[in-house]
Amino acid sequence: MELPLVVGVDGSEPSLVAVDWAVDEAARRGWPLRLVYASRWERYEGLSSPGSVERPPQRVMRENIVGAATERARRRNPEVKVTGEVLAEEAVSALLREARNASALVTGSRGRGELKGLLLGSVGLAVAGRARCPVFVVRGDEAGLAGTHERIMLGAGEAGTSGDAVRFAFREAETRACPLDVVRAWRCPAHETADHPLLAGEPAHQHEQQASAHLDALLRDAVADHPQVRVHRSTAEGPTRKVLLHRSAAADLVIIGARRRHGHYGLQLGRVGHTLLHHARCPVVIVPQQI
Repeated sequence: MELPLVVGVDGSEPSLVAVDWAVDEAARRGWPLRLVYASRWERYEGLSSPGSVERPPQRVMRENIVGAATERARRRNPEVKVTGEVLAEEAVSALLREARNASALVTGSRGRGELKGLLLGSVGLAVAGRARCPVFVVRGDEAGLAGTHERIMLGAGEAGTSGDAVRFAFREAETRACPLDVVRAWRCPAHETADHPLLAGEPAHQHEQQASAHLDALLRDAVADHPQVRVHRSTAEGPTRKVLLHRSAAADLVIIGARRRHGHYGLQLGRVGHTLLHHARCPVVIVPQQI
């Protein structure tokens, strides 16, 4: 049985956009869809009086939100199997627990009640930084959300932390029947050009060659396993976060890997992940690599 694609919902507009996007992703992959609203309402809003048979009004509201989101998903694609549930648990804890039995998690770019200027809600950031399954954060401009570019992008990290992201990217490109752009950023350390100003072009060329060789080694097995996927490899000079952010404007999805160290419970996102989750022009997926 396929594990579900789990979506965190709260009735906000970003979460409804995430539901629509998740329905299309679930349909492409043949995954069931599970919509979850998690909140410890009894902690903050009080319990019903002893012996009362009435449900707390806040629980009724949350059930209505999940019900409306479930109906919305079914209308968007009746062929996708959709279920919904309200969980009496803190949102981050609930979604991380759901991640143990999910193909992937989906969150919106900003939750209900978040400050208007906050680009990514605290729940989405915590889940993306700690989950043990891929996490999609649905954000971006109209073209990126609608998938009109018909291409996805993989930010190629180090070999030891990118294997799962590479495999995920090729499966995604195969499922979407679209090209996969693989980008490796490189930089020439300042001291190399400072020490040899007359040979400034030579160190840069060497770093570019190293980046290209890294791509060849990183992609070799995946290319052989997915010969039908059209792969466009490129190297670019500059900070990785800036290179990927700029190119996200021409992609329907940006994929990057993230380390997940056993026994480490804080956020495990680097500067690249933070930048993309807050500013990318299309949805972003963080693929964890267990190390």
